[in-house]
Amino acid sequence: MRRLRLGVNIDHVATLRNARGHAHPDPVRAAELALAAGADGITAHLREDRRHIVDGDIARLARMLAKRKKPLNFEMAATPEMRRIALKIRPHAACIVPERRQERTTEGGLDVAGSRERLTPFVRALTRAGIRVSLFIEPDPRQLDAAKAVGAPVVELHTGAYCEAQGRARARELERIVRAARHAEAIGLECHAGHGLDFATVGPIAAIPTVVELNIGHFLVGEAVFTGLGRAIRRMRALMNRARIDRPPGLKARKGGRR
Repeated sequence: MRRLRLGVNIDHVATLRNARGHAHPDPVRAAELALAAGADGITAHLREDRRHIVDGDIARLARMLAKRKKPLNFEMAATPEMRRIALKIRPHAACIVPERRQERTTEGGLDVAGSRERLTPFVRALTRAGIRVSLFIEPDPRQLDAAKAVGAPVVELHTGAYCEAQGRARARELERIVRAARHAEAIGLECHAGHGLDFATVGPIAAIPTVVELNIGHFLVGEAVFTGLGRAIRRMRALMNRARIDRPPGLKARKGGRR
């Protein structure tokens, strides 16, 4: 059974800092605490409008993580500006996400199937620079096949609809993610997942054997207000580990990732 990695997104530590325009709380310090508490890597999204993470944060994060030999997952829109920045800082990974100025947070997956001509050279340029590219997509076989076609080795499945649903609707969304994760493995893509996960929703996603990494941020930063960041991350890590061991029989690995 593959160990499930945890990437901690520190964007909203920067949100708190920017509310007052000072240096505290420092997202790089948060990243250091996250690693000490069991995070396997750090995720940060440099948005076009710089609403939370700013360029200086990315530069300092890249230096700190390089010293500790830990990965930076650089979330970015598929724009010329972000490509230039990624090629300059050379993060371990770049996750391409859709981005609209008006949204509070990322509201859905990237339409890879409808953007293949634009994304193929974009992915190629990052890959040639030694950056591992992932695409943030809906759990949809059409989008998975398109991700494979444009040359991305990794996909991150958007779990927002699953987290927001209740009852039978949540069960249906979970099954979509399970099927998508199996399809990703079947076509040779590494599968990650994230968006909106919390203590109550992480278990069923962590139990999917073909998902190898979760990226979680907003909930952990919010929980840190009450319990501290290290404690929140350690609890999340424990829940992920427990789900990986005690996964339901229906989620046991199948040869070739098929049903």
